[in-house]
Amino acid sequence: MNEQFVAFLRALKDSLRDLLPIFLVVGFFQLVVLRQSFPDPGELISGMLLVVLGLTLFVRGLELGLFPIGENMAYAFARKGSVGWLLAFAFALGFGTTVAEPALIAVAEEAAEVAARGGVIEDRREARDDYALGLRLTVALSVGFAILIGVFRIIKGWPVHWLIMGGYIGVVIMTAFAPEEIIGIAYDSGGVTTSTITVPLVTALGVGLAMSIEGRNPLVDGFGLIAFASLTPMIFVMVYGMVVGG
Repeated sequence: MNEQFVAFLRALKDSLRDLLPIFLVVGFFQLVVLRQSFPDPGELISGMLLVVLGLTLFVRGLELGLFPIGENMAYAFARKGSVGWLLAFAFALGFGTTVAEPALIAVAEEAAEVAARGGVIEDRREARDDYALGLRLTVALSVGFAILIGVFRIIKGWPVHWLIMGGYIGVVIMTAFAPEEIIGIAYDSGGVTTSTITVPLVTALGVGLAMSIEGRNPLVDGFGLIAFASLTPMIFVMVYGMVVGG
């Protein structure tokens, strides 16, 4: 049997195992606690099968495509020895992957709707679109900046926990000054940025860069980019809220 096909079947089994607890929890509360039958069992089963298949294809795509290309580009930039180009690539990677995040797009649109209903912005389509776009660009810029700083940290060998601690101090300070309406959005934006597109490429970049620099430990120095990238959007979005609110 083809090796790739065997690997796909193994990934399919792993996806089913990972999703099975979710299916069991939903089924238990629907049938036992609520004592209600599922409205359309056939459609529900087909949807679950599509979720399992989609997750399997997504994970295989990461293994075959995004992780290798991220690590290979990190090796190539390290061999090239150009710190400027490496930092430029890190910023562009963080910005590009974040602005395309489906979760961020959804949250930005929802935030614009709520802001319009709350009187923060005008209740017009153009105003809502501008607010959502501004929020997305702000978050994308913040993640690009975070990845740039994180890559520079790997090059210099700085401990990651100092950056994380400094980031949280910045979040606490900004929370005291930001408008109340933006704080919840800012905190949520830190989570939606680290999603399906951003995490694989950024993680591969960090690990690959740490492996290509002598004296760096991929486990200690290669990870941490995502943690730092989840902090900066909180600060940047609160600044965005202060500017828009002002």
